[in-house]
Amino acid sequence: MNRLSLTLSRAIARVTESPLGRYQSAVIRIGFAGTWLLFLLREFPHRQELYGPDGPWSWDLARRLTSDNHAFTALMWSGGQLWFEVFYLLAILSSAALMLGWRTRTASLLFMVGVLSLQNRSVFVGDGGDNVLHLMSIYLVFTRCGGVWSLDARRAALREAARERGQRASGDRVGPALWVVLGLVLGGVTLAGRFDGGLVPVLLWTAWAGLGLWGAVQRLERAREPRILLDVIANVLHNGALCVIMAEACLIYATAGWYKIQGSRWQDGTAVYYPLHLDYFSPWPGLADLMSSSGTIMMIVAYGTVMVQVAFPFTLFNRRVKNVLLVLMMTEHAVIAVVLGLPFFSLAMITADAVFLPTSFLLLLGGLVARARGRMTGRGEGHGDGHGDGARPDDPGHEGDSGLEGDSGLEGGPGRDGESDGSGDGDGTLPAPRSPEEGTRGHVGFTA
Repeated sequence: MNRLSLTLSRAIARVTESPLGRYQSAVIRIGFAGTWLLFLLREFPHRQELYGPDGPWSWDLARRLTSDNHAFTALMWSGGQLWFEVFYLLAILSSAALMLGWRTRTASLLFMVGVLSLQNRSVFVGDGGDNVLHLMSIYLVFTRCGGVWSLDARRAALREAARERGQRASGDRVGPALWVVLGLVLGGVTLAGRFDGGLVPVLLWTAWAGLGLWGAVQRLERAREPRILLDVIANVLHNGALCVIMAEACLIYATAGWYKIQGSRWQDGTAVYYPLHLDYFSPWPGLADLMSSSGTIMMIVAYGTVMVQVAFPFTLFNRRVKNVLLVLMMTEHAVIAVVLGLPFFSLAMITADAVFLPTSFLLLLGGLVARARGRMTGRGEGHGDGHGDGARPDDPGHEGDSGLEGDSGLEGGPGRDGESDGSGDGDGTLPAPRSPEEGTRGHVGFTA
């Protein structure tokens, strides 16, 4: 009984004291935001046909559909061309801001609004990658995904360095200004009756109120206990959302694999052959003909795809097998991107796979990127600090592979995360207010 209590206490402390998977959450933030940004830029010349008010799926048809299914889309607030152009531009800017990690909390909310609004405006022009982005844009709102490899993290590191030198850090004005603007927009939309109910308006108002509460508590000199409580709540939400993202990825592969098993084409090993000879899935006909010229290769690819998808959820408890399957699945999606001409679907799935990557690999990758950037900018090889670039091996947040029996690739550690909106700075003696993106430097979790 004592051993069970101790194990439970450690588990609760681990979930509440710090955000797990800081590097994994940063990777999926960059991946999903970058995928959506590339899609919006790629389809910019065709935006009118896809989502415009005078497109094939007209504004009136979209309004009838959304009135029946109650799907959230800000494009239904007005049928004018100007509103559509402004909103499309805002969707591009919010995607870029989230990818760079600038004001991550506000950017994640705007990113979610952009994804849901455009996809729900024209539900018949998407593919499986759009479904993944649709779900992940909601989950990202609950994560503290700006803790590393972000502009927020770099700003927090610079503030901390200034405090250590005894310098007075300048106050943050952008965060409170964004919070006020977001509140005015939400209030105006609500008073105008544009919200038709549903969970998205509730989520937006709750997030806005939470950011305001966080900023107010951080500015109170003696509010140590409320700060700890809010930090614990943020950690629990982050860790829970990260688990949901992992479960969603496993569910996608499991359902895809088991449904394939029931198909006769997959059973006889010919399912891969037919998409290669469809005109709209053959950007490289010569390459498709070369791949499909061997029946043995087609059968191996078909059976291998099914086995990998069905087996993947069961391999999470074995690091070596999981990492091998990750390489196979990412390679498969890269091939799909080239051979079948589905780059955005493949990027979305590769990003979903990245949540299972080992922390040690991500740290190595971050260090390589930092050194390459340093050589390009003429600043030497650069270094990773665990915030903007990579991380040193002695970083307190670097614990190697941990999580599910030490194999899921999530790292913990109480290390310091980045910052976001509603944050400010103190003087040389008092700690500056922290943002929802910023973790604690000591144990603040609950124990059983």
